Amino acid sequence: MIRLFKKKPNEAVKLPIYTDIHCHIVPGVDDGSPDTATSIELLSRMKEWGLRRIYASPHVADDVFENSPDTLDPALEELQEAVKKTSLDMVIERHAEYRIGELSTRQIEQGIATTLPKDYILIENSFMQEPWDLENFVFNLKLKGLVPILAHPERYRYYNSTGSTGKQRYSELHHKGLLFQTNILSLAGQYGSTDRETAEWLISMGFVDFLGTDLHNHRHADTIEAYLRTNKARKHFDALKGRLLNDTL
Repeated sequence: MIRLFKKKPNEAVKLPIYTDIHCHIVPGVDDGSPDTATSIELLSRMKEWGLRRIYASPHVADDVFENSPDTLDPALEELQEAVKKTSLDMVIERHAEYRIGELSTRQIEQGIATTLPKDYILIENSFMQEPWDLENFVFNLKLKGLVPILAHPERYRYYNSTGSTGKQRYSELHHKGLLFQTNILSLAGQYGSTDRETAEWLISMGFVDFLGTDLHNHRHADTIEAYLRTNKARKHFDALKGRLLNDTL
């Protein structure tokens, strides 16, 4: 008699960081969590992955997410108060994900842009094309004493779909002092094989300085939880061991 055994799923590994610098769990301010109850649910799942300190990064972008401290701080405070009423025991703060454009430039010039500790600032390219003045924008940030981090470089198709030209551009930008933050969702295949393979190449080159979940919703959380049960996750995290700056903040 042939006995059929159902293969047991791999045990989930923890993330190699306890500090997330990129997620959208401040309620009701962008395309992330719509309300405080959802944010609490997402935070509960994030805690299971080993995260204990969250620097949420709501969007600041021309036309679509015209946020400022006036809109973001009250929403953050509401979430912080809700967390106090739970057993989560997590630190929840915020900075922002600044898409390069007029609004972000203006807030930086006015001194109202919110940064991470140690004056790191998370910036985002357009998904359509590289900003024409990217290097000058980065240079001006450094003149102000800020340390720029480029959000999810593996997701910009004008880099990752142009072969050696794109790889050369990644190298140029990183060697000029632009730090890179790769999405865990990219490594999990959320956006397709090209983005995942580019993220893996960035790891192999030593170009990944920060990881971020870029968590927006429960669907993203499902993807990350499935990924944490894979051998790919173990391989990626082993390759990143000792190289990530998240927990130095």
